[in-house]
Amino acid sequence: MLFSSLTFIFLFLPVVLAVYYLAPLKIRNLLLLLASLIFYAWGEPVYVVLMILSILLNYCCGREIAANAEDERKAHRGMIFAVAVNLALLFFFKYYGFFLELVNSVTSVELTYRELALPVGISFYTFQGISYVVDVYRGKAKAQRSLLNFALYIALFPQLIAGPIVRYEDIEPQLAQRKVSARKLGQGAMLFLIGLAKKAVLADTFKTVFEEISAISASNLSVPMAWIGCITYAFEIYYDFSGYSDMAIGLSRMFGFELKKNFDHPYVSRSVTEFWRRWHISLSTWFREYVYIPLGGNHCSGGRHILNLLIVWTLTGMWHGAAWNFIVWGFYYGVLMVMEKYVWGSEVDRLPSPLRRIYTAVCVLVGWVFFFSPSLGAAFRYLGAMVGTGGGLLDAGAGYVFFSHWLYYLLAVVGMSAFGGRLLRRIISLPESETARTVVAGILFFGMMAISVAFLVTETYQPFLYFRF
Repeated sequence: MLFSSLTFIFLFLPVVLAVYYLAPLKIRNLLLLLASLIFYAWGEPVYVVLMILSILLNYCCGREIAANAEDERKAHRGMIFAVAVNLALLFFFKYYGFFLELVNSVTSVELTYRELALPVGISFYTFQGISYVVDVYRGKAKAQRSLLNFALYIALFPQLIAGPIVRYEDIEPQLAQRKVSARKLGQGAMLFLIGLAKKAVLADTFKTVFEEISAISASNLSVPMAWIGCITYAFEIYYDFSGYSDMAIGLSRMFGFELKKNFDHPYVSRSVTEFWRRWHISLSTWFREYVYIPLGGNHCSGGRHILNLLIVWTLTGMWHGAAWNFIVWGFYYGVLMVMEKYVWGSEVDRLPSPLRRIYTAVCVLVGWVFFFSPSLGAAFRYLGAMVGTGGGLLDAGAGYVFFSHWLYYLLAVVGMSAFGGRLLRRIISLPESETARTVVAGILFFGMMAISVAFLVTETYQPFLYFRF
């Protein structure tokens, strides 16, 4: 089930909200867990069993680690076992086929395998399970005694299938006690509608435009068309994923949970390092806490620090997909991080702010080419088209694509900056009286919902991009 589906908006969500708010406090967690399992099983009826097994594994391992807190060796073995099993499950479903193809390509062995559908959300709830057992082992979090509360932490439907990745210590108090109110319900609904508009109006429109451009062979792509295609994808993935994150955070708030933001206007960054402090914040935080720092972080020699950065970013690429283009995409960012740290970072810092933003934008756009290309070869051919090895320097078709969608590009530019949020708040705060501001906000967000629903009715099925990962 999609957040941006009419079934979710007009059936599932209203029913769950009504039952949740009418139910006694004692059974709200149970109701929310049942709703989450139904939500997941709606499209993945078989793999809900896998998620339940993941819940039981991490719950039991967490209790075992806590019980052996005084015995360092037993606690350490319990943590290693839990992490290993989590990673083994993730490897089997996500990387097994890729690994066998790699073995076949470097040996004379011809290993066959049955390709399995990737369970939706497995990368996200697996990482949450790992963070829980590691934090229990480190003493940063207490082992959860209630299986119900722990299951809700893993399976909470707003953030279950595409994040943000929630660390247990950030949500533990809210599992036991949280407040719901009309104000939080309204705030959550507004954030949900903003995310819905991002997805239905902007992301899905850019998806259609990008599919038309990517259907052109690289040898026929002109320079402006190639750049427009890359920029279009950059807008598509930002409004798709940040839209989902807004909806997830908004829905969570409607049920009383407060989740941390996952995006902070990343496209206004003035360095690649800053970009990754603003993009998919929960994933960057996870890799920093559970991979980068355990490897030694930056508290080591320069050579070891460089190796740590390359390892972390290569793993980040692998997390996104079992393909060479994702691995290269991650390694590419690792190299950029190293270069900014040790080679040209100080020079970039001395540039005027507009030039720093242009530098960052170009680096990020080149990265997106590796990300959206079906293979490494296709990525390099597309990059070649961006510098003139394709269909030439001029193309009337590029102008047609841009000017026929100019309003969407304008909205995208406004929305990706802090100015868009300030403009929205200023419009709402224009009336002097609180009643008038409430009316203006109601009209504005009702209109946003109506437009989004109109787009959903006329569009075909458009899943979120990050469902792939």
